[in-house]
Amino acid sequence: MAAAPTVMPTPAVTWADTLPRRGRVGIMALILTESVFFSIFVVAYIFYLGKSLTGPYPKDVLSPPILNTICLLSSSITIVLAIRALRAGSIGTFALWWFVTFALGAEFLTGTALEWHRLIYHEGLSIRTNLFGTTYYSLVGLHAIHVTVGLLLILLVLILTMCGYMNERHIERTDVLSWYWHFVDAVWVVVFLTVYVIGR
Repeated sequence: MAAAPTVMPTPAVTWADTLPRRGRVGIMALILTESVFFSIFVVAYIFYLGKSLTGPYPKDVLSPPILNTICLLSSSITIVLAIRALRAGSIGTFALWWFVTFALGAEFLTGTALEWHRLIYHEGLSIRTNLFGTTYYSLVGLHAIHVTVGLLLILLVLILTMCGYMNERHIERTDVLSWYWHFVDAVWVVVFLTVYVIGR
């Protein structure tokens, strides 16, 4: 007589197992909050368009930062490639793409700093010059702060990688960080359209 086949019990799925990870929930909450915050600044910029009593005006001093924009948006691609390499266990490739992401973000910040230098010292536009200056530096500066925070976090991961501490166990954390970076890039598209397209 043949023995009855043994049925292995399947582990019960608990309520906690169905919940999203804390890191993902946290970054989604942060992105939602920051999106509302940026929306206020964008609306303020659009509301005060053309209401400056004195110059300089946007059409006189602003030119679209095409190279900066290409670099920043390209960094969204390189960070995806870095995460894929980490998932595949290729730490060297991950480090390469992660460094390229950092370099592209750093170029964007450098370009922003050079633009501000030109506007302040050659065009005479400061945050106190007129309504345009106030709203411009507030909106673009808020985005630059977020880029700076992202770059510092990316640099920290890069340093940890160079010291040999990065491995597949950190995929979740780097993935969450990449969400923040994608958010920064997406916000720049809105800022670019608002300031350099609609605002001119």
